Amino acid sequence: QVQLAESGGGLVQVGGSLRLSCAASGCRYTRCIMGWWRQRPGREREFVAAINIYGRGPMYGESVKGRFTISMDNAKNSAYLQMDGLSVGDTANYICATGPRTSDSRAYYYRSDAYDVWGQGTQVTVSS
Repeated sequence: QVQLAESGGGLVQVGGSLRLSCAASGCRYTRCIMGWWRQRPGREREFVAAINIYGRGPMYGESVKGRFTISMDNAKNSAYLQMDGLSVGDTANYICATGPRTSDSRAYYYRSDAYDVWGQGTQVTVSS
């Protein structure tokens, strides 16, 4: 069973930056996709970003495009989320997820059912 461990969350002021890390114990498929989602209180889980394990083809949710950058270190089985220009609206529990890269449709990876292993999350709080 693949396990994911997120780290790097914390408290930051508006306009600040944070870098989240997700360490995976492995990839049980021939090809894997790594993604970041976020959960805000009272709201549905929201897609943030995704990338394949070779670090290609990054995808972003509309609300974070241009501010967040996803990257991958395949040798370390780790994904990263660099978050810049943070706003109060980015306050959430950020959750790492992984799944098989089975579809050539990028839109598929914006769906939560594309991922079958989820971490516990790391809390990001942006204060004004």
